[in-house]
Amino acid sequence: MKKEETLAHLHDAKKAHISWVHRAHALIEGLPVEKEQVPVSCTDCKFGQWFYGEGQRLNRIPSMDCLKEIEQQHFELHDIYMKIFKIYFGDEDRSFFAKFFGTRKKIAPENQEIAKEHYKELKVVSEKLISSIDRLERRLLALSENNFV
Repeated sequence: MKKEETLAHLHDAKKAHISWVHRAHALIEGLPVEKEQVPVSCTDCKFGQWFYGEGQRLNRIPSMDCLKEIEQQHFELHDIYMKIFKIYFGDEDRSFFAKFFGTRKKIAPENQEIAKEHYKELKVVSEKLISSIDRLERRLLALSENNFV
């Protein structure tokens, strides 16, 4: 893969991550969001699909230790989101049809406040992840095309 293509795909993956965070925020703010729009698993979101697919090729390039940091932050982000997901989509006290169609349950105000606190944590980790991705982009920009063959 070529350098320009790698950077473009990384940029797209970063944009997808930012959109994922926005959808998580929309969920907490009460806007209609389907659970499939904010995947829980770190391998199901678009950033994770890039990272665990094409992004793994970057491990062949020396001095890409920032990939471990990115992976750890990405795991942490999804661990925090799992707490939010359970508040909004947990299965207790829901009808068969609500479970079948994947709709959210009604949220008690105290649980909404807990979700907002989790979102604050998620936002902090997301900012760290974006910073790490930016650092990766700068490293890739500094490399010659020969590293991408």
